[in-house]
Amino acid sequence: MLARLMFALVDFTARQGLAEGGPEISPDDARQRARRTGVRGETYAYWYLRRRGYVLVARNYTSPGMKGEIDLIGYDGPVLAFVEVKTRAAAEGQPRPEDAVNAEKRRHIERVARQFLRARRADPGSCRFDVLAIETRPGMRPTVRLHKGAFTPRAT
Repeated sequence: MLARLMFALVDFTARQGLAEGGPEISPDDARQRARRTGVRGETYAYWYLRRRGYVLVARNYTSPGMKGEIDLIGYDGPVLAFVEVKTRAAAEGQPRPEDAVNAEKRRHIERVARQFLRARRADPGSCRFDVLAIETRPGMRPTVRLHKGAFTPRAT
């Protein structure tokens, strides 16, 4: 019930888009704007997944000494899902947000996920890697695509 209410509130506030509009002044301003869009997207994703029944156990998980971060970790029923969230301001001719999860990004996510499983002595057999893509356009609600099992870990 709380998840439904919170997502309704977050969805209502996102009705005008998650990205900031306006001209970009400098590369630093553009990076700050992209970072704020990403944080808004992760918050939207958190409540989106909660509303769909995920029980989230970690957010922005990192492991000391390792490169990479996992945006959201949670249970979708009995399956532990490692979720990478990609938020982009939609523009004609731009790649889709999920296309940013390339081989190098997947490798970092897999490495951090293995550490998460080791640290918690969890069963690696019942987990998967999801990608949640959010496209935002000024004046419109975000478009969300959840790719369950978006990629499988490489054998190590």
